[in-house]
Amino acid sequence: MNAQADIPPQGPSGRFRNRLRQLYHGRSPAALRFQMATAIVDIVIIVFFIVTPLIRDRPSFLWIDYSIAAILAVEILARFLAASDVVRLLRQPTMLLDLFILATLLVPESLDNFGFLRILRLWSLSNRGAIWMQLRRSNLREWEDAARAVINLTTFLFVVTGFIYTFFFAGRPGIEGYVDAFYFTVTTMTTTGFGDITLPGVSGKLTSIVVMIVGISLFVRLAQAVFRPNKVTFPCPQCGLQRHEPDAVHCKACGIMLCIPDPD
Repeated sequence: MNAQADIPPQGPSGRFRNRLRQLYHGRSPAALRFQMATAIVDIVIIVFFIVTPLIRDRPSFLWIDYSIAAILAVEILARFLAASDVVRLLRQPTMLLDLFILATLLVPESLDNFGFLRILRLWSLSNRGAIWMQLRRSNLREWEDAARAVINLTTFLFVVTGFIYTFFFAGRPGIEGYVDAFYFTVTTMTTTGFGDITLPGVSGKLTSIVVMIVGISLFVRLAQAVFRPNKVTFPCPQCGLQRHEPDAVHCKACGIMLCIPDPD
């Protein structure tokens, strides 16, 4: 009797949460299909965030905005239900970011100046394992670092474009102002500096400096990921060295024998 009383009840809600947990964190074909489907939905949402400055004045904008908010709210609720430790989930930067993005969608007029931060959802998406799992299953493991670098660079590009458009080019409505902001961001990140579009004042100069420094760093990171020798991520059990040659037998740092799984 006492042993049976200690067994947690397995009602419909418990089975539903277990099913969600398997879909979000499992590696079965059904779980991978579910994770890829959520990733595709995320990509559609990210596209909406990118084009938001161009459609903000249209009558249908709020309908789309609140529809995206409803989808995001359902997805966040599903992650809460699938989590075994809700407190730990709330401490994750990606969850805090998603909650902030949801707030900007629910009150777009009050948080309009922070709408450009929604593009960080792309970075949040890149921290999930479904996309990288598909790359590994497709024998494209060597492109994972390059893909991550491209996502980081793209995220920074559109976040900066949104920031510059919001605080420096908002007076130029429609596509013209957004293209100017995008053009300035690209020329500054690449240090081309044509000088035909500049940001006014001290704040504009400081913004340009930050964009140049971070942009160059991201470009260097991308170049390293593309051109450096192909390696795999496999932590050494003794010294912790993370990257090794795919055919390495011993760790080059401490000499311990490795057992790197064959991606094939």
